[in-house]
Amino acid sequence: MNPTRLFVLGALAKRGPMHGHQLRRDARVDRADLWSQVKPGSLYGALHRLTEEGLIRPLRTEQDGTFPARTIYEITDEGGRELRALRDEALSEIHLKPDPVDLALAVSSDVDREILRGYISDRVAALRARQSQLSHQLDRRWPDQSKADDLILEHAQMRVQVEIDWHERVLVHIDKLDQHS
Repeated sequence: MNPTRLFVLGALAKRGPMHGHQLRRDARVDRADLWSQVKPGSLYGALHRLTEEGLIRPLRTEQDGTFPARTIYEITDEGGRELRALRDEALSEIHLKPDPVDLALAVSSDVDREILRGYISDRVAALRARQSQLSHQLDRRWPDQSKADDLILEHAQMRVQVEIDWHERVLVHIDKLDQHS
């Protein structure tokens, strides 16, 4: 399942025809990079691919003052079918990808424990920074923020908290990593 495809098709279906800059702005305003794998910079490439596949089509080109001309896209009937398929797939599948830190931890018996403690502590600090960033997002609502948006941000926040808890548990047991249970 391609999250960028789902985002573009979903945005065009929900908000109607728009140009690439509007999609990028919506991705930034919705803070899509915090709760999905959608990166605003990938949207223009997705627009071209979706157009080539017949899932969206150029509706018209507009030019506002001295701004560059912008192509307005709309979703096609085939794009609507693809949107439903992508959405069904995303809602049906569970994606709990293994974290490479688990493998690194499993093969770290030769790493000095203080160095390993430093790596894990740095990860905790980065996770806490991410948690703080998400908390600020919950405090700053955007104009059309919905209950679904609230729940999505809450989900991201809860996932980060679980990661913090696990990393702190690793720190507690770091000196016993080579011992059998």
